[in-house]
Amino acid sequence: MKRNVISIVLGGGRGTRLAPLTDSRSKPAVPIAGKYRLVDIPISNCLNSGFNKILVLTQFNSASLNSHIKNSYHFDIFSKGFVDILAAEQNVGNDSWYQGTADAVRQSMKHMEKYDYDYILILSGDQLYQMDFRKMIDFHVANNADITIATIPVNAKDATGFGILKSDPDGNINAFVEKPASEELPEWKSEVSESSKAQGKEYLASMGIYVFTKNVIRRLFEENGGDDFGKDIIPASIGRLKTLSYQYEGYWTDIGTIDSFYEANIDLCQDFPKFNLFSSSPIFTRARMLPPSKILGSYVSKAIFGDGCIVMADKIENSIVGNRTRIDRGSTVVNSYVMGSDYYQPTASIVENDHVGKPNLGIGKYCYIDHAIIDKNCAIGDNVRIIGGKHVPDGDFATHSIKDGIIVLKKGAVISPGTHIP
Repeated sequence: MKRNVISIVLGGGRGTRLAPLTDSRSKPAVPIAGKYRLVDIPISNCLNSGFNKILVLTQFNSASLNSHIKNSYHFDIFSKGFVDILAAEQNVGNDSWYQGTADAVRQSMKHMEKYDYDYILILSGDQLYQMDFRKMIDFHVANNADITIATIPVNAKDATGFGILKSDPDGNINAFVEKPASEELPEWKSEVSESSKAQGKEYLASMGIYVFTKNVIRRLFEENGGDDFGKDIIPASIGRLKTLSYQYEGYWTDIGTIDSFYEANIDLCQDFPKFNLFSSSPIFTRARMLPPSKILGSYVSKAIFGDGCIVMADKIENSIVGNRTRIDRGSTVVNSYVMGSDYYQPTASIVENDHVGKPNLGIGKYCYIDHAIIDKNCAIGDNVRIIGGKHVPDGDFATHSIKDGIIVLKKGAVISPGTHIP
C-alpha cells in the first residue's frame, strides 16, 4: 500500500570532526566513492523506496550542497515529486539559526503546510547505508506507532559512542541513554536476532532515522522546547507515546570522523565491500556528461575510478580516483582517496606550468601517495611524497591536516615539487 510520506534530510551542523573536508562545504556535500556526495545516499534511499517528496534542510557552508541538489534532482512536469532546499532563515518571529535537529524541523514546519502528507521520515545527510524505507513505514503503520526509531544492533565497544535504546520483546522502547559508560552496559541489553547475539551485538543504537505520525510531531513541538531529537524529544516521548524500535541489520555507518570516512571509502575497493555500489537500487547523483576514464600503462588493483580521468601512473592500488583526476607517469597511489577536480586545466596552462616547474592540477610525475585523502582541485608537483600511517602524529598545517594517521590535503592545495609530507 502506498503511504503518504514526506522525507526531511538534515543538512548537519558545522561538521568540525570531519574538517578539513568541511572547511568550505557541509558534511552532506562531501564527495564519496569518487562520483557521489554523501547527501545522495539518503535521497537515493528515499527515491528507491518510492518516496519522492524530499526536503533538504541546510545551514552551514551550504552553497556547494545547494548547487548539487539544484543540478542533480529534477522531476518531469507531470510528477508531484521534488527535492527542495529549505535553508535556515531569520525572520520577525525568530532571529536564531537552527539550534539542533529537532529545532531545524520545528522551524521548517511552517513551510510544510502546503504539502499533503500523513507521516514524516527524518533522515541524516551524512550516513552510508541502503535501506527500503517502505518496510519501516509499514511497520510504523501496522503497529499504530506514534514514533518509530530505526535501530541497529552494536557490540559493547561501539555502544559507548551511540545513543542506546532499550526495548521489550514487542519492540516498545522503554528507556534511552546517550553514550553510556562501559560499566552501565549490562543493564542496557535488548532483544535482538540470534545472528546479532552470536556476534555480541546485544545493544540497540539509534541510527538517527525517525518516523513520526503527522499530528504527533506537531503536538510534540508544541509541548516540548527541546532542540534535539536524540537528546530532548525522543527521551521525553518514551513512556508517554507509543515509541517503537525498528531493527535494521544491514550495513550502516555514520560518517562522523576522518577515520570513519576514510575506512568507508577504502572498503568500497574490496572484493566484497560492505556497501554495495552495484545493487539493483541505484545511487542517484548529478549527470556530468564526462568522457570515460583513460588509463595508460598503469598497474591497477582494487581501485575505483570516477569519470573523465587521465591516469598514466605506475600503480593504483586499494584506492578511489574521483572525477577528472589527472595522474602523471611514474606515480604510485595506494590506500588513498583522490577526490578529483571540478574542472579541466587547459592544455596551454599545463605546458606553461611544465616549462616553469609549477604544479599542475592533479598529481605530478614520480609521486608516492599512501594513506591519504586528496581533496578537490589540488595541484601536486613532481617527486612529492605523501605518506600517512598510525605512527604519524595529528596536526593542522597550511596545506594539509593529519588525523588518525591519515593525511588530508585541503581543497585547492598546491604542493611544491619535491615536498615530503609529513
